[in-house]
Amino acid sequence: MPRKKRIIAKKETLPDARYNSALVQKIINCIMIQGKKATAEQIVYGAMGIIEKQGKDPLATLKAAIEAIKPLLELKTRRIGGANYQIPVEVAPDRKLSLAIRWFITAVRERKERTMEQKMAQEILAAVAGQGGAMKKREDIHKMADANKAFAHYRW
Repeated sequence: MPRKKRIIAKKETLPDARYNSALVQKIINCIMIQGKKATAEQIVYGAMGIIEKQGKDPLATLKAAIEAIKPLLELKTRRIGGANYQIPVEVAPDRKLSLAIRWFITAVRERKERTMEQKMAQEILAAVAGQGGAMKKREDIHKMADANKAFAHYRW
């Protein structure tokens, strides 16, 4: 076990080809299953095309949706004196983005629309409006953190 904590350099995600956005590339990478990047790109770009057909800027809409989904607080479990407490903790900026993308993709996969592009486009629009599965997940986490704020003094 090392005496000093190793610092692992974070790899920067290169921007995607069409929108020149690192956020879009991260979403493509997270949607991808079994290395099928072309399929993941087709899904994301198809969803952006659906949003564009509705007369909205797809990149700005996606950024607004992810910003709306990002959590402010999360719960960490800590064992104190034989009891487990759920302690609300502020979320680091990198973790905010990764949680938001994870919740977004989970919500997209659970939607009932016909194609994956339609599911993603509808979830983006729902998140901007403050609705949808990802926003529900965020609200649930915030409600639980608010309910457990009495244990906030146990933060480490």
